[in-house]
Amino acid sequence: MPESLPLRAPRSATELFTAFTRLALQGFGGVLPVAQRELVERLGWLSSEQFLAMLSVAQVLPGPNIVNLALMIGNRFFGWRGAAAATTGILLAPLVVVLALALLARQLQSVPAVTGALRGMGVVAAGLVLSTAIKLSAGLRGNALGGLVCVALVAATALAIGWLRWPLVWVVLGLGLASTALAWRKT
Repeated sequence: MPESLPLRAPRSATELFTAFTRLALQGFGGVLPVAQRELVERLGWLSSEQFLAMLSVAQVLPGPNIVNLALMIGNRFFGWRGAAAATTGILLAPLVVVLALALLARQLQSVPAVTGALRGMGVVAAGLVLSTAIKLSAGLRGNALGGLVCVALVAATALAIGWLRWPLVWVVLGLGLASTALAWRKT
C-alpha cells in the first residue's frame, strides 16, 4: 500500500474479529507474512512503520508474536473489546482446525506421504518468514541505529542462535538490551 494513501480504521470489533479469523485461516505455520499483507497493504489499518514497531514489541512479549500483535491492534482501535475480538479471531478457528488435524494425523501417522507433506510445510513457512523479513527491512531506513548496525545485529543473532546454539532467551536479552541502549543513546 503506498504511504500516500490515508490509513483507515476498522468499523467495529466484529470487523476486527472477522479480519483476524480470515488472517488466521490463511497462514498455517506462518501467519506473520499474511498479517503484514492484510493489515498494511490490503486493509490499510497500519502503515509499514507502525506494523514494524508493533511487531517489535510483540516479539519481546511472552507468547506467540501474532497473538500479541492481534491483542495490540485490537486494543488500539476498540480498547479491551477490540483486544478480545482480535485475539479470539486469531485463535478460535486455528484451534478448531488444529484439533481436527491432530485427530486425523493420529490416524494417518504411519503414511509416508503425510510425513513428507508436513516437512514440506515447514520449508514453506520458513520461506514466508524470510520474505516478510526482506519486505519489512525497508521500514528500517529511518531507524536510529542505521542500516549497517541493524544488519550486524541480525547477523550476530543468527550466529549466536544458529551456529553457537546459545539459548534464545539469553540472545534476545543480551542483543536486545544492547541494541535498545544503543538506540536510546543515539536518540
